[in-house]
Amino acid sequence: MPRRKLVIASMMHETNTFSPVPTPLEAFRPLSGEAAVAEFKDTNTQLGGFLDIANRMGAEIVVPLAANAHPSGYVERRAYEDMCEAIVGGIRGGCDAAFLALHGAMVAEHVDDGEGELLRRIRAVAPRLPIAVGLDFHTQLTSAMVDNATVITGYRTYPHIDMAETAQRAATTLVRALDGAVRPVMVWGIRPMLTSTLEHTPSRQPMKDVMDMAIDAEKRGVVLNASVLGGFPQSDIPHLSCSAIVVCDGDITQGRALLERMLDLAWQRRPDFLYKGAPLASQIAHARTLTEGPVILVDHGDNTASGGTQDVMSVVAEVMRQGLHDVLVGPICDPTAIARIVSAGTVASVTMDLGGRIDMRS
Repeated sequence: MPRRKLVIASMMHETNTFSPVPTPLEAFRPLSGEAAVAEFKDTNTQLGGFLDIANRMGAEIVVPLAANAHPSGYVERRAYEDMCEAIVGGIRGGCDAAFLALHGAMVAEHVDDGEGELLRRIRAVAPRLPIAVGLDFHTQLTSAMVDNATVITGYRTYPHIDMAETAQRAATTLVRALDGAVRPVMVWGIRPMLTSTLEHTPSRQPMKDVMDMAIDAEKRGVVLNASVLGGFPQSDIPHLSCSAIVVCDGDITQGRALLERMLDLAWQRRPDFLYKGAPLASQIAHARTLTEGPVILVDHGDNTASGGTQDVMSVVAEVMRQGLHDVLVGPICDPTAIARIVSAGTVASVTMDLGGRIDMRS
């Protein structure tokens, strides 16, 4: 059998559209070619998982782009266009298949479905190319993604620990299709739910049973792949939802039934996916009554892993107002304060304003 040529690429960003921090190309630290392979080989990343399958195949590997940025605000237009052109250009050069590590929640300044638009552009230059796509659990699934891919799988964990495995699941199915062993056909659906990231982890209810259905069906071979996607409610876009996607082998009957069972169960439990918080002042007052420590106060809204600026001082201000003592604060992103500390020297004492440098009105 002739050696297959694969294009393997990543373009990943979880976009918090409420964040005032823009995401330029430099934030993605883009790599390509041998530098990208060296960086991601044997890592628990989607790219690492794809490279593992490709190496087992003995394939010729082309990596036109490996780009990953931490969650933040809108991806700048130039960054999005440059990254898309790199991937599309790599595929335009010819290949037998593509393995794409995407996120599923990328929003650019001019495109609200970053992954779907990329796949649409790829299809425009390679209409029949087999494409395997790995997605984050926090995906906003769209018809553009599904219509323009061959196989899609998503993370099953949150916090995420199965990135390489997710890519391997997608790539393995696509390789079987290339060998003529299976005929992937995807079915998918959504429910109009904003599931809270504090409540929808698949490791516990209400999501655990839903995800377990997907894992069990894939493990038993009822379907080729099955994934449940919780969505990312920090994105103000029309296609935000809770979704699921099933990769069937030709006949979609069992896959469709599985899909509806998973989504119906999630919908029945929709009240349980809402985070029920309490006012900040009352939470701090409660913390003050606790006698065993340490007590950890977490400002979830300022979480950098979801696009927060990490300099919102609301919790600290309330702690000070209520007179709590023996409190350690951090981390806080404040380059201005750090510059002043460094300039003062190692033995100096500095009193200064801290945090609140970025207007995080949301």
